[in-house]
Amino acid sequence: MKNVLTFTAAVTAALFSTQSLAAPKISAQSIIVNPIASDLTVKVNVDRDASGGLIAAYQVGDNVRISATVNQDAYVYLFDIDAAGKVTQILPNRFQSGANFLKANTTKSFPATGDNFVFTIEGPLGLNKVLAVASKTELNLNNVSQFQNNEQFATGKVEGQQQLAQALSVVVNPLPQNSWVSDTALYSVSGSQAVSTGSLFVGSSAPGSMVYLNGRSVGGANVTYTNLQPGSYAVRVTTPNYSDYNANISIRAGAVVNLNVEPVFTAAPAPVQPIQQGRAAIQLRSNVTGALIFVDGRQVGSIQNGGLNLNVTQGSHEIVLIAPGYRTFVQTYNVTQGGTITINPVR
Repeated sequence: MKNVLTFTAAVTAALFSTQSLAAPKISAQSIIVNPIASDLTVKVNVDRDASGGLIAAYQVGDNVRISATVNQDAYVYLFDIDAAGKVTQILPNRFQSGANFLKANTTKSFPATGDNFVFTIEGPLGLNKVLAVASKTELNLNNVSQFQNNEQFATGKVEGQQQLAQALSVVVNPLPQNSWVSDTALYSVSGSQAVSTGSLFVGSSAPGSMVYLNGRSVGGANVTYTNLQPGSYAVRVTTPNYSDYNANISIRAGAVVNLNVEPVFTAAPAPVQPIQQGRAAIQLRSNVTGALIFVDGRQVGSIQNGGLNLNVTQGSHEIVLIAPGYRTFVQTYNVTQGGTITINPVR
């Protein structure tokens, strides 16, 4: 017992002899505070509160970006303490942008611009804190956190902000007190809210289509329109040289309605070109407007205004007609001269 007491007294005396200033302070909000003013400053914030002075609100499933800024060259260490007290070392880490040395008057964001990953909030619900510690010299955090196996982030060896603050106090105690500083940002995590809006995808096979909802232009086609209140909508799709498309759709919360439009061509048919020797003019007739026509495997047009004019070489040709709701029509014709071919497919 005497040896233990002597050892304790010696350590205490050594601490007092090497420290002329007070030990770091532990605060409920700031976690760990340098007891003296320092010319080194660090500022930490989350992306929904650039000032770092508010409690930013996030929900489970949201992405968060954390940023830190220093006024002098320094090593910056970032820790996240979630509502359950789990400590995660965010910086440094093993990602490509995970180095923690910052030049003066620069900002480090994580994930950084260009990183191919995001921080997604998973919970638990409650108040989270991000602690930034900046030091003019590199710190040894072996007693604070460690990397396990191939994990990209170091896991805290301590739990809760009180234990983290005490562990960091030991780390920074030997340093000159004007060589390190800290800052803390707060953010809250709540449960994800029920989805109250729906979405509509409008696709069009013709270029230049515009979409109108309840008479109001909302943009082009082949786009998903989100945050639509549940209810009925009158949809109109306009396309140059095509008939307007009109429909009524119903939007439900949390659902996506897919509306694919095949505009009907209305422009005047192109004049029939003079027939060259060895070719023949074929007038293809059908009662299915919009049906696609293929000749020898190549799409040559569609049925508009009851027909389609073709100019083909004399000889054998396979003609295929395809239309939604109809059986595919396939027939081979031996064309020797101009004429009319009528195709009325069956359903």
